[in-house]
Amino acid sequence: MLAYVIRRVAGTIPVIILISLLVFMLVQAAPGDPADLLLSDEATAEDVADARARWGLDQPVWVQYWKFLTAALQGDLGTSFRYADPVLTMIAERLPATIELAVVSIIIAVVIAVPLGVWAGARPNSWIDNLGSLVGLFGISMPNFWFGIMLILVMSGILNLLPSSGRDTYGIAGDPITGFYLLDSVIKGNWRGLWDGLAHIAMPAIALGTNMMGILMRVTRSSVMEVMHEEYVTTARAKGVSERAVLWHHVVRNALVPIVTVVGLELGTLLSGSIIVETVFSWPGSGQLLISAITSRDYPLITGTVLTYTMAFVIINFTVDILYAAIDPRIRFDK
Repeated sequence: MLAYVIRRVAGTIPVIILISLLVFMLVQAAPGDPADLLLSDEATAEDVADARARWGLDQPVWVQYWKFLTAALQGDLGTSFRYADPVLTMIAERLPATIELAVVSIIIAVVIAVPLGVWAGARPNSWIDNLGSLVGLFGISMPNFWFGIMLILVMSGILNLLPSSGRDTYGIAGDPITGFYLLDSVIKGNWRGLWDGLAHIAMPAIALGTNMMGILMRVTRSSVMEVMHEEYVTTARAKGVSERAVLWHHVVRNALVPIVTVVGLELGTLLSGSIIVETVFSWPGSGQLLISAITSRDYPLITGTVLTYTMAFVIINFTVDILYAAIDPRIRFDK
């Protein structure tokens, strides 16, 4: 296991460096000068030149990248052009909101999609299979930004049941401890804050998790249907094992590998793909921060945020690989 971990870590280093290079070059190639965009209209040519020199934009691109890379290896992602704050600090303040939204979204998707997919796969062409197919088609086909707008229109505008934007109500949350609103509310025993956090996160989590719910339901159904025809399932039934035990102990357990794979991949996608949903619901996460950085050509903030998403993908994929061995004892990493 240790050798496998070392190989994986060593293999991710060139990937991260290559992604940082691509992002840095693409950002530099984008039209627009940060100095022109961020300075006022009254700024003179001398002011623009001074800002470019202060931010290092007057140096060759390869020199800028080398300085960025050496600083990043030391844990410094630079200073934001627009906010004049350390990029790492800004991301650390916003990332908990994005992680919280992604986790709640994936919980909603798993709780609905996995049981529905298992039942649909165990009873093909039944009414539960037709219902599951409908849910899967809806989830895959529904654009999350349009679904989010419809949720706001119905749940907030017409029914007035849930808040339409933001993460919390002013004066209820209190001082943060971990940065995760729901967790902080539980730690402090602030049940009013917990309810307020759930009310604010409900619609963006549903809008973000609907697509994953459709994908996960279809994968679960296909995986269960494939395992249902294996010989060990037939043997378990011949021994008199109840159908419920056969389904949940033998079939589902052996169908978990593709399900866990999809969950891991989709969790990484949710972290990076929450940008649109965060914008629709004015959710104060790293996705909204990235949009703000792109519009102002804030090079350090853009690169730092994208690298954070890259690291999240790497960590999630590595965790999924480790879970394979826990799910399927036939999988070993020492060979």
